[in-house]
Amino acid sequence: MSKYRDRLQIIANILSIANRRAKKTQIMYQANLSYKLLCRYLDEVVHAGLVSFENKECYVLTAKGKEFLDRHQSYSRRCKNLEQHMNNVHTEKTELERMCSRQ
Repeated sequence: MSKYRDRLQIIANILSIANRRAKKTQIMYQANLSYKLLCRYLDEVVHAGLVSFENKECYVLTAKGKEFLDRHQSYSRRCKNLEQHMNNVHTEKTELERMCSRQ
């Protein structure tokens, strides 16, 4: 079962692709976005100052974009750790409930 990406994950994906200097079509295919979604997100990240459009040719990551990527990576790690912790709590709760049931 696949998980849907949230807005921040899509933006981080676009930024990591732009970090290697990319054209619009490269970003679209590598980020697995429709053209309509690509245009919407590119407009958003350009206006936020996370990427810039150089020489009417390619998108490049700005310093603010690099900071976003670093912080997003840290955020993602914390979310993953929290998810693992919650799974452990759920497993423990299930075990405790099983211990209370009739055998």
